[in-house]
Amino acid sequence: MEDHLHPLTGVSVLSLEHAVAAPFATRQLADLGARVIKVERPGTGDFARQYDESVAGLSSYFVWLNRSKESVAVDLKSDLGRAMLPRLVEHADVVVQNLGPGAADRLGLSAAAIRGRDPRKIVVSITGWGSDGPWADRKAYDLLVQCETGLVSLTGTGDDVAKVGVSVADIAAGMYAFSATLAALYRREVTGEGASIEVSLFEALAEWVGQPAHYTAGAGRQPGRFGAQHATIAPYGPYQASDGHTILFAIQNEPEWARFCDHVLAWPALATDPRFVSNSQRVAHRDELNAIVSAALAEHDSGHLESLLTAARVAYAGVNTVAEFLDHPVLSGRDRWREVDTENGPIRALLPPIDLGVEPVMGAVPAVGDHTAAVLAELGLDPADLPANLGS
Repeated sequence: MEDHLHPLTGVSVLSLEHAVAAPFATRQLADLGARVIKVERPGTGDFARQYDESVAGLSSYFVWLNRSKESVAVDLKSDLGRAMLPRLVEHADVVVQNLGPGAADRLGLSAAAIRGRDPRKIVVSITGWGSDGPWADRKAYDLLVQCETGLVSLTGTGDDVAKVGVSVADIAAGMYAFSATLAALYRREVTGEGASIEVSLFEALAEWVGQPAHYTAGAGRQPGRFGAQHATIAPYGPYQASDGHTILFAIQNEPEWARFCDHVLAWPALATDPRFVSNSQRVAHRDELNAIVSAALAEHDSGHLESLLTAARVAYAGVNTVAEFLDHPVLSGRDRWREVDTENGPIRALLPPIDLGVEPVMGAVPAVGDHTAAVLAELGLDPADLPANLGS
């Protein structure tokens, strides 16, 4: 691969997408050089554009998920939409959709319909609960899926459950759709055959709760809820230093536990106390252990505590706010920030985490319908056919 060539240069993606899951998958394809044409509703566009106005008047969700894409605003039920959609499909290598139940079939965008005309096409459908089965017709939102997979029952404190603070079901589905598309593109290069891909939010997140699922099936009980403490490893959680700062550290094995007792607690005999001699015993006596550790660590300020943990070779982290994360020395020290254009001016955005030796595409976040006229002309449709408000 030449240094200037992005891995997916020449790949064309058509996406009928909204919200998070499909846009996350296609943005990552765009990061790697794919051309992504995003079909939106005239006027309002993807409804994620209206989630908030926190980024120079634009939605934080939308600017995160939609840079480097081309926005085509068209009513797919109109004469123009019906003429345009088959041509867009014809020119695409990959077709992605996360429309509501049954909508893709009504538009002729099922994998069977598209690949019946061209077996080389890669068709990606992101659903809530699967395209068949007892819940195929139910709507799915991220928090609903967090609840149904048991994730919410694992998160929070003993007094109350809590959701995960990001759209984890959507993100999981988007990641699997992205990786499956890459695999399908590779297979097509080898065999010439496309693929029909389906990823559901429920099944994506079900995979991510695999460890507590195995634990529950094996132990006959599910892990408890302990806030920011690990449910099945101790000590592993946040503790407050004398200056009020909170540090989270993690004991992963018995040598670390012995070093922690020696170097940090200055109590080496605690490592062999019968209550704490193994991880299972430490978890069983969590409250007693936390009382001892909290009292000892409260005698040190955060700087001294970090030096003790470093000397003991115990992993730790500051419990940052998001604002503190934005100023993280790793992000600045590794040059992770770039500038991305939007209709309201430039914003900062993080480089994607995949490093393939070439700078990822960090193109503009499109306004609704920014590319409608250009794409129509490219397809041989007269831009004069556009209603005056189509891209507004």
